[in-house]
Amino acid sequence: MADALLTIEGLIKRFGGVVASDNVLLDVARGELHAIIGPNGAGKTTLIGQLAGEIVPDAGRIHFGGRDITALPVHDRSLLGLGRTFQITSLFANFTALENVALAVQAHAGHSFRFWQDARKEAELREPARAALDRAGLSHRADTSVAGMSHGEHRQLELAMALATRPQMLLLDEPMAGLGPDESSRMVKTLRGLKRDLTILLIEHDMGAVFALADRITVLVYGRIIASGDPASIRANAEVRQAYLGEQEAVAHV
Repeated sequence: MADALLTIEGLIKRFGGVVASDNVLLDVARGELHAIIGPNGAGKTTLIGQLAGEIVPDAGRIHFGGRDITALPVHDRSLLGLGRTFQITSLFANFTALENVALAVQAHAGHSFRFWQDARKEAELREPARAALDRAGLSHRADTSVAGMSHGEHRQLELAMALATRPQMLLLDEPMAGLGPDESSRMVKTLRGLKRDLTILLIEHDMGAVFALADRITVLVYGRIIASGDPASIRANAEVRQAYLGEQEAVAHV
């Protein structure tokens, strides 16, 4: 793909006898929201981990912005503009939302955490932190302690922390996990706004959200891609329906 921001070439990852990534070949175009779906154990989070630099592939190459990043550590990938959220949130519960995002700004800049108490008060950290909270739809909760926020707000806060690194591309690992209907609707609205400015690779089990947001969808089963295309072609694919979509009752109502 000529306008690909991310290119994955023959990625292989094994854990003992389990092949978590089985010769994965994939391009993600600049400006698209590309969803990866599949049943539990399909290798989705392992794939994201390899793209983020947390898991070393056994074979294959990863290119981002035309550069080979296969051997780059996590922080260097972040500096190039690759942001990441996690399936399970990891936040400082006794800090405010703004302080959590300010620390993400600080970490991205490479500053020491020895002076984190002072750093949380620095304008050069707080201003971009406020901007990230606003983009994540959470500016009204900037001064609220994380301990007093809902699970859905925690997911928004984690997204704000990723946005604080000023990424070109976001790797989102199940941002809808554990959200109720209203919280899911808010997250879909937020992601729909972000996709105008960012490239997004989304792992998600919520098929309503996937089909509402995705420009393209890739289906992963046992570490292998069985289909990739626009939402209409994925919905109509017989192999996909048999392997995955047929088990997802939500699809029938999308």
